[in-house]
Amino acid sequence: MTSDLDASAFDGRIVLPGDADWEDARVGRVFNGRRPGRQPDAVLVAESVEDVQRGVRLAAAKGWTVAVRSGGHSWAAWSVRDGGLLIDLRALTDLAYDEDSHVVSAGPATKGGEVLSPYLEERGRFFHGGHCPTVGIGGFLLQGGQGWNQRGWGWAAESVVAVDVVTADGELVRADAHHNSDLYWAARGAGPAFPGIVVRFHLATRPLFGALAHTVHGYELDDFTEVMTWLYDTHHRVPDNVEIVAVSMPVPVPDGGERRLFLVTGLAFGDDEAHARDSLAAFNTSPALDRAVFVQDAAPSTLAQQREEQLRNNPEHWQYICDNAWIDGENTPAGVAAMVDGIRPLFTTNPTAHGFAIWMSNAPRRELEDMAFSLHTDAYVAAYTVYEDPAEYARNRAWVDEVFAHAEPVTAGQYLGDSDMTNRQLRFMAPDNWSKLQEIIAARDPEGRFHRHLAADPDTINVNHWQREEARA
Repeated sequence: MTSDLDASAFDGRIVLPGDADWEDARVGRVFNGRRPGRQPDAVLVAESVEDVQRGVRLAAAKGWTVAVRSGGHSWAAWSVRDGGLLIDLRALTDLAYDEDSHVVSAGPATKGGEVLSPYLEERGRFFHGGHCPTVGIGGFLLQGGQGWNQRGWGWAAESVVAVDVVTADGELVRADAHHNSDLYWAARGAGPAFPGIVVRFHLATRPLFGALAHTVHGYELDDFTEVMTWLYDTHHRVPDNVEIVAVSMPVPVPDGGERRLFLVTGLAFGDDEAHARDSLAAFNTSPALDRAVFVQDAAPSTLAQQREEQLRNNPEHWQYICDNAWIDGENTPAGVAAMVDGIRPLFTTNPTAHGFAIWMSNAPRRELEDMAFSLHTDAYVAAYTVYEDPAEYARNRAWVDEVFAHAEPVTAGQYLGDSDMTNRQLRFMAPDNWSKLQEIIAARDPEGRFHRHLAADPDTINVNHWQREEARA
């Protein structure tokens, strides 16, 4: 079926099953060491935008669907599908910065932390990309972009001013608020169902902050309920130049060795050192501060240090099982108490030595721009099992499923970036936005050239599964 491919038509190369480097082309750039068995018909390692256009036209001629890989960080490896053509955008990493508009243009495979951030820092600018430095900006931005200090600066997708898109017929178009505005709307939140391939992002940047200060409190897990309750009461009042994250993870402790602690962290992006330090004052009101295993109070930090810490905590090619939830207790009589109880097992019972869980403040909740991304609450949680032995899969999968089932009473939905809808399907978009996205997909990709969301039940995407089950009952 594939022997008639003209490899000379591409600047890059077509890799076929049976080629010596097939497995590397299929899953070599998948960050998660838990690789799927799904098998495309071919992989195009594109070297240019023209290659992407040729690949889409080739797929049309052969009746193939098209999947896309930018950075390979999707936990569920959305880029690897059964059948069709996988277009790998690894070479699309070019950068350009406009001094007048302060807009940076970048290819989708550009690594936000390792490449884009240092490039902008040299120019006195900053873009709030993903926390893990090796995340490519393509999938990150298409999913909404939960980046540095989104509670204060908004979602990274809100800083996308334009995208260059290869459409279902292989044409290259510019999409922004005034031209091809439907594609621009969809590119900011549609995720893997976007009806095209973004080959270049144009991003508004911000002035580089003057100083970073980092507060970290390390608490015993037994103090989780008291500390988390205090944090819920406090995070709305912390200045919005501070990223607030609580983490359960193994860390070195002052008396030697390493054990799992509950960490409360504040990272202040200040105008200067004094501003950064003063922005973290509220953390000193913790009622359990005198019982903390350690306290790091407003220590100076750098982006390079933050990136190094993220790399240590996210080892590449280890095996990950994770899930996430937008937590909202407004409709529960117990309010904060219910939220704290709902998420407690995520932080106190992780079965893996290197696993972790995060709670991230999104308050004060801001009104979103009109874009596909449309669901968030005041706080976000995610839990990750991190392991090397495949034999641990069943135990770790069962734990992830159990702790998120426990959190269902206070769960509003999920964020696409940490989801795996082959296992659990939740709402990730407002219903009206979901309907609008389906209309855009139908108009822009009527033949279904591009793959949609990878899900166990494609007919019930964007519905919380327990609500669907209740309706059936």
